[in-house]
Amino acid sequence: MKLIHLSDLHLGKRLDETSMLEDQEHILLQILRIIDEEKPQAVLIAGDVYDKSVPSAEAVALFDDFLCRLAKRQLRVLIISGNHDSPERLAFGNRLMESAGIHISPVYNGEIRPVTLQDEHGAVNFWLLPFIKPSHVRRYAPDAKIESYTDAVAEAIARMDIDPSQRNVLLTHQFVTGAATCDSEEMSVGGSDNVDASVFEGFDYVALGHLHGPQNIGTNRIRYCGTPLKYSFSEAAHHKSVTVVQLGAKGELELQLRPLTPRRDLRQIRGTFAQLTDKVNYEQGDTQDYVQAILTDEEDVPEAMGKLRVIYPNLLKLTYDNTRTRTAHHIGAADDVEKKSPLQLFEELYEKQNNQPMSEEQRSYAAALMESVWERNV
Repeated sequence: MKLIHLSDLHLGKRLDETSMLEDQEHILLQILRIIDEEKPQAVLIAGDVYDKSVPSAEAVALFDDFLCRLAKRQLRVLIISGNHDSPERLAFGNRLMESAGIHISPVYNGEIRPVTLQDEHGAVNFWLLPFIKPSHVRRYAPDAKIESYTDAVAEAIARMDIDPSQRNVLLTHQFVTGAATCDSEEMSVGGSDNVDASVFEGFDYVALGHLHGPQNIGTNRIRYCGTPLKYSFSEAAHHKSVTVVQLGAKGELELQLRPLTPRRDLRQIRGTFAQLTDKVNYEQGDTQDYVQAILTDEEDVPEAMGKLRVIYPNLLKLTYDNTRTRTAHHIGAADDVEKKSPLQLFEELYEKQNNQPMSEEQRSYAAALMESVWERNV
């Protein structure tokens, strides 16, 4: 049985207030072409369909169009909600859509029934486990000891009536311990949302969602397919793809990656202002890409953002990498902090951040501003 594994579409995503809907429409059409070439029996979408729990009308319309196109191809589509989705909104009309081959996980209620498909080797059971927290599972298993995300997922799986002699595929949206992360993902402080991969022992394939970088977790049997597009500059080096899963007889599994080409790439450019505006340099790349410019000039360039956007119209972020920004200072709590005036503390902070003391003009301005604020609050 051939499957297409997708996740984290994040429809409606904005990068620094720039809408990515056109880019997302482009990549969904490319995915449809891959589906037409691969001819799978089912498409798996492992959560974070939308970027927000209350998606925009445009994002909903885009997903509606994608689902309609999939339904016309007469294949099965299995979808779960992720941590960015509203499970209630995503599941609306799921029972009606089943007649069209679209299966959407309902809000977790302590009971998951499989969607079963058949091929020449027999049955394949698909278990749709949406993003869950320990509190979601405790509600339906009050006697179970559920203290962590691992406990919660393990209990949810234990409540499934799994036949180990058959092939079983799990769709879930969690952070599995040991996986590589990037800046665009939401994680709990201290890794409290980690799930140990051992809880997935009984499955022939685990289609994971949540992390944006494509990767296997210990084995190709447990896999994050990653996002179809780059959604932060921490993903600039990622190679986005669609994961094609080939399930043979029990225990037989092959994966293939089909690369995706975005309408606009997302990349970082680096150098002095003169280098980035030199025609020889900027003509080497597509100036229409989404860009983060890293300037290495020692002095700030006046109105650099506006000037660079003449060449790079989709410049989203501008940072500096120079002596001032590379010097790390750790500002600790001084023992005599209570003995110092606000102006003295501000002078120390300024010097630590800028590697030079305040000028007399800056000091006078700061003192006058502090005095004005103090008087308004007395």
